[in-house]
Amino acid sequence: MAAKDISVQMPVHVAIIMDGNGRWARSRGWPRLVGHRRGAERVKQIVKACPDLGVRYLTIYAFSTENWKRSTEEVLGLMTLFSRYIEREAEGLNAEGVRMRFIGDRGPLDGRLRRLMDGIEERTAGNERLNLTVAINYGGRNELARTARALAAAAARGDIRPDEINEEMLSRWLDTGDLPDPDLVIRTSGETRISNYLLWQSAYAEYEFTPTHWPDFTPEELASILARYSMRDRRFGSVKA
Repeated sequence: MAAKDISVQMPVHVAIIMDGNGRWARSRGWPRLVGHRRGAERVKQIVKACPDLGVRYLTIYAFSTENWKRSTEEVLGLMTLFSRYIEREAEGLNAEGVRMRFIGDRGPLDGRLRRLMDGIEERTAGNERLNLTVAINYGGRNELARTARALAAAAARGDIRPDEINEEMLSRWLDTGDLPDPDLVIRTSGETRISNYLLWQSAYAEYEFTPTHWPDFTPEELASILARYSMRDRRFGSVKA
């Protein structure tokens, strides 16, 4: 039998930890929320560039389960920004063939924001040019705990047997159950940690850490990172033939 081809391909699914908005703003003497607004503009540019770069799935980390610890002003500002982004970009995203969805625990979010999220998910459900997933009130540990509770409840009801629960089933029950695992995870701003992001899904992802703050992260830098990725040897625990 021929050895499995494990040659590197360009990433189909790219996940990004969009870090550095606040520091970008403070370095210019501006409020942190100015950085978040500029970061939202950067999202538009990266989303537009992805299909031409061969990226079919883009997952971005917008607000973590730990971000509630920030000041009330910043949290409220971010929630307002999320709502405005959905309202302003819904028509354009749909026209560009972008399917938009959200992962995370929606329970603590404002009712209006949840309705907007539901609306754009429904409106863009048939689009296929790019799958844009936004993680809001998301944390990898929180996701795994919610999934464990859901599996336990299903087993208690008799819907599944405990001995049926394996890695494949758990993956299907995660927030990202219908998405492929990320091939590449990028973190901006120079920090070199994963911050509770896609812990299960990125077990074999490649990582790239760039010192560029998110508001300065351009499609050209993304293209350079993708080119470097193409030179990597992904073996998924195997060895070269």
